[in-house]
Amino acid sequence: MSSDVKLGGAEGRLANEFAGVFSRETVVEVLHDSFNQLDATAKVRTYLELFAERFARERLAAVARSQAGVSGGLPEVLFVCVHNAGRSQMAAGLLDLRAKGTVHVRSAGSAPADSINPAVVKAMAEIGVDLAREFPKPLTDDVVRAADVVVTMGCGDACPIYTGKRYVDWELTDPAGKSLHQVRAIRDEIDSRVQKLLTELVPSRIG
Repeated sequence: MSSDVKLGGAEGRLANEFAGVFSRETVVEVLHDSFNQLDATAKVRTYLELFAERFARERLAAVARSQAGVSGGLPEVLFVCVHNAGRSQMAAGLLDLRAKGTVHVRSAGSAPADSINPAVVKAMAEIGVDLAREFPKPLTDDVVRAADVVVTMGCGDACPIYTGKRYVDWELTDPAGKSLHQVRAIRDEIDSRVQKLLTELVPSRIG
């Protein structure tokens, strides 16, 4: 069965979900572009179509929320690292946990890996954050444009720069190849930074 056939169901679901916001043609274009970007880096094709649908939904939602009157006034934060398999995934999961719906959170990688670091998944599960169903996502212009704050973690000049955005760079140890004990320390450092950022974005919210 071809990818076009497999994506047919996703096309219909996303077109219905974003009806009145984007044309079906736009939805289909973003979906297939999302599939192609994930396909270019995937070593394992299991669930690739499902991931492409989820990635496309995030991109379409990012653009929709960046339009006047759609964001609901919630700040948008994007965490970016090279592989989107460790630091940025932990940061996104921690901010989502601490913010409790007061912030929109996304993460991406300038050169996404095939899967999330298992030690990262385990360390996050210890504090109640489930990353088992997450996957590394490519960095795209639409999610950067939608963000109010872009937190970079070692992606260098691969991060697009747009006026009106707040950029923050966090120097953090890459958890790749580190023991679970070391990953826990990285997680806790990220958590401290995330809670500080949250108090700046939503002063009434204390992690």
